[in-house]
Amino acid sequence: MLQPETIAEIADELAEADRTHSVIPRITARHPEATIEDSYAIQGVWRDKNIAAGRTLVGRKIGLTSKAMQEATGITEPDYGVMFDDTVHASGAEIPVDQFSNVRIEVELAFVLKAPLEGPDCTLDDALAAIDYAVPALEILNSHIELEGRTIVDTISDNAAYGGMVLGDVRKRPAEIDLRWVPALLYRNGEITETGVAAGVLDHPATGVAWLANKFHQHGSRLEAGEIILAGSFTRPMWVSRGDVVLCDYGPMGSITCHFI
Repeated sequence: MLQPETIAEIADELAEADRTHSVIPRITARHPEATIEDSYAIQGVWRDKNIAAGRTLVGRKIGLTSKAMQEATGITEPDYGVMFDDTVHASGAEIPVDQFSNVRIEVELAFVLKAPLEGPDCTLDDALAAIDYAVPALEILNSHIELEGRTIVDTISDNAAYGGMVLGDVRKRPAEIDLRWVPALLYRNGEITETGVAAGVLDHPATGVAWLANKFHQHGSRLEAGEIILAGSFTRPMWVSRGDVVLCDYGPMGSITCHFI
């Protein structure tokens, strides 16, 4: 495992990369002994410094929950990161591409909790009971670590590659819709690039919420009422550049648009 001073140094590197929208060498290339526990410790130092600087935590992202994403990244287990209030956008937003590095879009569902949720034995039914509503969301990936050869240790350290989120307008309670069958058609500049269905995320998109509650229990924590949980992508990531217009059609859950400027 890494020494505390090394963890703090890497967290500072990532904070500077976030500030300058740049990329650093792989952590695992420089520190092959680094563990998953180290990566969450790095993320935790980075998170706490952001909170101390005045940013407000609004939720958590879960990543790598679908076969599509695992095959796209070569990483085979889920991970999680934190989301701050200044990273959340409404549908129709104009988003400066220079705010990010290695900019990609993922298609997801987000869940807002109406009650706390904690492990160690949280089930899908428990998660559904704690969810107030689901809303479609696009995640903006923002990778500050070189992509070639990265491992889950690199990704987790980099806040699970979370950069931002664009939320749709249609909210559905879990009893109002079969969440497994929410579809998505993802377009870039009018051309369809990806399709998927929400069951691609662990067979039910809310399964990831239960997984996260159980994971948090290992760290002596829980998910709180009011938090937004971004449940993981059910398509492969789509690269975007300045000028791209993105549209995702979620069928009965409406659509999301955004424009990268």
